[in-house]
Amino acid sequence: MAAAVLCVVALLAMGHGTHATEPPIRIVALGDSLTAGFGLPAQSTFPTRLEAALKAKGIAVAIENAGVSGDTASGGLARLDWSVPEGTDAIILELGANDALRGLDPKLTRTALETIVKRLKERHIAVLLAGMIAPRNLGADFARAFDPIYSELAAKYDLLLYPFFLDGVAADPALNQGDGLHPTAAGVDVIVSRILPKVEELIARAKAPR
Repeated sequence: MAAAVLCVVALLAMGHGTHATEPPIRIVALGDSLTAGFGLPAQSTFPTRLEAALKAKGIAVAIENAGVSGDTASGGLARLDWSVPEGTDAIILELGANDALRGLDPKLTRTALETIVKRLKERHIAVLLAGMIAPRNLGADFARAFDPIYSELAAKYDLLLYPFFLDGVAADPALNQGDGLHPTAAGVDVIVSRILPKVEELIARAKAPR
């Protein structure tokens, strides 16, 4: 009886060891200053805090910070190949905020984001699209052209969608730096807590047979 118990324990230990050695899901956070962590120490950036939150739940991930401050959707497209290396399993695509702030033609933003999505789909990389909302001082016509870009692309290409990356943080002085645009470390933690369920869905998609 004792030998049988020891055998079961040994098998369980082997099973746990196998699980522990599973390679982590490799995620690239492709974005602008909101991803890069403008004004924040490295340990407080969105990719770092998100990786920590996932690991705290026992999910093995490695998240690469591919955020470039000031980048537009077209800028993200231009650096796509070297920002998203081979072996990437999933992408969090967070671009478009600077397009809106600069008042760029929403058609350009849509085209750039759609091209990024198409190229990622060709590489069988799962995508979570993080949406943005146009500043209202640019007028209703601009907002009507810009705001639907994300939901329409998500529907067209069967992407996971997080409708507004700054949900719960935008316009809250307690969660933003002095410029009113970039989240503080506390603001980043709010973003992470809210987007976390969608990122878990992204990981599930990345693990699914293709």
